[in-house]
Amino acid sequence: MADNLLVETRDLVVEFGQKRSFLGRAPQPLRVLKGVNVGIGRGEIVGIVGESGSGKTTLGRSLLGLQAATGGQVLFDGKPLADFPGGEIALRRQMQMIFQDPMSSLNPRQTIATILSKPILLHGIAPDKASALARIAEVLDRVGLPQAVLTRYPHELSGGQRQRVGIARAVMLRPSFVLADEIVSGQDVSTQARVLQLLRELCAEIGLSMAFISHDLSVIRALCHRVYVLNGGVVVEEGECEKVFANPQHAYTRALIDAIPLPVVSQDWLETTAA
Repeated sequence: MADNLLVETRDLVVEFGQKRSFLGRAPQPLRVLKGVNVGIGRGEIVGIVGESGSGKTTLGRSLLGLQAATGGQVLFDGKPLADFPGGEIALRRQMQMIFQDPMSSLNPRQTIATILSKPILLHGIAPDKASALARIAEVLDRVGLPQAVLTRYPHELSGGQRQRVGIARAVMLRPSFVLADEIVSGQDVSTQARVLQLLRELCAEIGLSMAFISHDLSVIRALCHRVYVLNGGVVVEEGECEKVFANPQHAYTRALIDAIPLPVVSQDWLETTAA
């Protein structure tokens, strides 16, 4: 686990609801995470992989405080989320999320200018709308979007443009930590590469820490420094990406790699494919 951790979980347990057995026995909670320990260092990109139902999305939501823990703790900068100085508003500025489906997370009745300016004004990053729009212009240029998108509504943009708006919104507040959940799933290879390269550059430039959730091991290998492999709500393996993928120690990790063979990629794969 990395030194100088920004986000970490300690023996994290999450349970959902109650399920009653077919024979009518006493209902038992469904335990989704079973004592999970993960850590994300400052400026580090960490992958979280596993099959559907492994608990990776629940873990991601828990890291942001969007899912209450049944047991254990989630800490940000060494403090439990519940005790974060400044409360919920301060925490939301420091921790942001990029969604898999940007269309569902963008208000269809608002222009992109309104969607991006509201958080800036709410958190006091800009004193007025003119200053907010100047900040937005800088970020749009950085994520490769033209200023013309500001007057448009989400449905008027392409899927790739909406994804970049989602990234812009996440980094607009200058957070310390961003969670990305399956954000390149279903995209073609060149679009994936452009998004991943952009995320890598942004993390390097502004010192972002990131948790990147994916079922695609090739994406994790290309982007992340370290990886956690989740199976049945338990971390079965973790370590540096190259070491884990080159010499997996757990049978489940080996099965994942065997099911979807990892291509041998050059170190500059993202740069050349994204160009």
